[in-house]
Amino acid sequence: MSAARRDIVGAIAAGLRPWPERLGVAVSGGGDSLALMHALARLRAQGGPALWIATVDHRLRPEAAAEAARVAAAAADLGLPHDTLQWDDAAPGGSGNLQAAARAARYRLLTGWAGARDLAHVALGHTADDQAETLLMRLARAPGVDGLSGMAPRRRAGGICLLRPALTLARADLRAFLADQGIVWSEDPSNSDMTYDRIKARALLAAGRRLGLSVRGLADVAANMARARDALDHYTAMAARDLADVRAGAVVLARDGFGALPPETARRLLSGAVVWVTAADYPPRRAPLAAALAAAGAGGSATLAGARVLVRGGYIWIAREFNAVRAVATAPGAAWDRRWRIAAAPGAATGPRPVLRVAALGPGGLAQCPDWRALGVPRAVLMATPALWQGQRLCAAPAVQPAPGVAVTAPGDTEDFVAALLSH
Repeated sequence: MSAARRDIVGAIAAGLRPWPERLGVAVSGGGDSLALMHALARLRAQGGPALWIATVDHRLRPEAAAEAARVAAAAADLGLPHDTLQWDDAAPGGSGNLQAAARAARYRLLTGWAGARDLAHVALGHTADDQAETLLMRLARAPGVDGLSGMAPRRRAGGICLLRPALTLARADLRAFLADQGIVWSEDPSNSDMTYDRIKARALLAAGRRLGLSVRGLADVAANMARARDALDHYTAMAARDLADVRAGAVVLARDGFGALPPETARRLLSGAVVWVTAADYPPRRAPLAAALAAAGAGGSATLAGARVLVRGGYIWIAREFNAVRAVATAPGAAWDRRWRIAAAPGAATGPRPVLRVAALGPGGLAQCPDWRALGVPRAVLMATPALWQGQRLCAAPAVQPAPGVAVTAPGDTEDFVAALLSH
């Protein structure tokens, strides 16, 4: 193996640590992801993770099916299992941002596939070039520290940890790694389509080299901002330890202490609370978040990205918004709103052979809990908690009072919330 090939495999191995035992790999057939698959296959031979390969066919180009088949053949040559995932609701002629819709579908398909395959981690082929292009695109939106941090080496989406072990490597180096082995990759014609923002950013980066703008320089900016973000997250978590409590699945903040925080710490704490109570993959946008901060500071209330922010006395409550969960219903034992799980023993306080469902407590359920005010929890908070129902009859409201024979897995406690503020 040449020194260049050893360097690629070693860099990807370093970007992957700590190694998971089982790893899904998203491979489109382009040079970046194909190089990732071949490097990981060599790593597997050295005791690395067991690998499963997936290709998403967005069905936006006639060549896509053949490209997925070529990936499947390449994976088979390496002795790796492969699945093709199709975007069945693709609408090439539709309106809106097609690339954004395709990207969202890709992550949804990949995380669903990983869950079905019992894979907790999926590796993606993003490179330092992708990081630089992302930074340029984000600059147009006047980002804060988080936006300038670029793509994270690890992040969670759909309950799966997405890894980017090639994020420190240049696109050209990965292609050289393939060319050194005589491996041919697919070229997506959209990579030269100037109607797409990413391709415009790529052209801007090429033109900016005369000013000293480089992939490595922009990737270093992202790394510097990521370190600054981590420091801000640390101080936000320290503030949460002092000010936050978790009650009925909601985050409760001491109002006076929250008001004394530096503005950026307060913003991050409120944003983190919203993400935690909604189990969202992304934080709320800056403008609505700023409006919610202002409302809380004035003693008012706001709705924000599926959460409700309200002030009661000396406390700010950040809870799930009832309207966001009023139509959510699951069978007992299944996850409800991605955060709760309620299971009942057969016949427990419900009569023989009941047909049970888990749904929001809502105003009707709260009306069947005459003592709920004694909890000191706002009505809006309790309405968005789960309850066990038999038809229109409330069988159990665990957030209001314990119920015999009913087991509840709640979203977590204050320490869980603080830990979430430190994760990306």
